[in-house]
Amino acid sequence: MDAKTLALYEARAQVFKALGHPSRLLIVDELMQSERCVCDLTAIVGSDMSTVSKHLSVLKAAGVVQDERRGAQIWYRLRMKCVTKFFSCVESELQKQAREQWDLVHAGTTP
Repeated sequence: MDAKTLALYEARAQVFKALGHPSRLLIVDELMQSERCVCDLTAIVGSDMSTVSKHLSVLKAAGVVQDERRGAQIWYRLRMKCVTKFFSCVESELQKQAREQWDLVHAGTTP
């Protein structure tokens, strides 16, 4: 594998690692709706500001979110908007799997 291809796969892996935590997924879900300040996200996630800031730092380093300082506050918005399509795809597949599992469990039973 050449260096350019390896760099592409490493960048992809960084995005998936950044999305690999429930709190970060919640943050991305919230940012899909609208931009938020760290104080809002802290309340939504239910963690202290330091923890939420660390999560945001991971998402920012992967290019998933971007920030903007406004006075004393830092506001975040979704930068990688295509993640919304990915989330929709994942949700659709999870629902499909749940239906398939339900069908297997209830196969042959009558209501």
